[in-house]
Amino acid sequence: MKVDKMAPIIQCYDELAHVKAAEYLGSGRVIAVPTDTIYGLACSANCPTAIQRLYSIKGRDSAKPVAICVTSVQDLRKWGEASHLSDELLHSLLPGPVTLVLERTKHLDNPFLNPVSTKIGIRIPNHNFMNQVTKLFDGPVALTSANFSNEPSTLSIKEFEHLYGHLGAVFDGGLLSQGLEQNRTGSTVVDLALAGQYNIIRRGISYNSIVGILDRYGLKSASS
Repeated sequence: MKVDKMAPIIQCYDELAHVKAAEYLGSGRVIAVPTDTIYGLACSANCPTAIQRLYSIKGRDSAKPVAICVTSVQDLRKWGEASHLSDELLHSLLPGPVTLVLERTKHLDNPFLNPVSTKIGIRIPNHNFMNQVTKLFDGPVALTSANFSNEPSTLSIKEFEHLYGHLGAVFDGGLLSQGLEQNRTGSTVVDLALAGQYNIIRRGISYNSIVGILDRYGLKSASS
């Protein structure tokens, strides 16, 4: 893959950092961003060329799914089919270190986004910078870990320096997850596509609290 000039590093605390990030997304670029768990690579989810570039940078099999990041539960309902889930449940789960897997709606129509699945993972990170970015961008933001496929997830921007030449920009949010190794597992991923049940796809860093919430709302584990 062609290497572009080294990406600029922009501090997330800069006043206009979220504006610059939204501009990069709008121009079809792939950028590195912090979340409430690990660093991610982000691009416009409904832009075919951006998604193709994201997979190319990752060296990722297109059969492996990519999640999207949104601002609110209302946004989640636009891009994922969640009519069977109450607002109370969704607000108990979000924002936070969890990815909810749902059937995608007609509004998420990029043929290169998860082409072998009808589902989509949706995140609302508990992270002010990312929430500002998605609110300003006002569209679904594809999000996957900032590393080559099969490499460890990253907690600081220095850990993915080898990707800089392929990115539009790197947004530095400092050391994430307090540098705790166990947090490299990222968000807990749970499939809520079927009414009344849940299926844990990845335990992640918030497994116990997420399962506690789901049980409290009467959902049953698909594996039980």
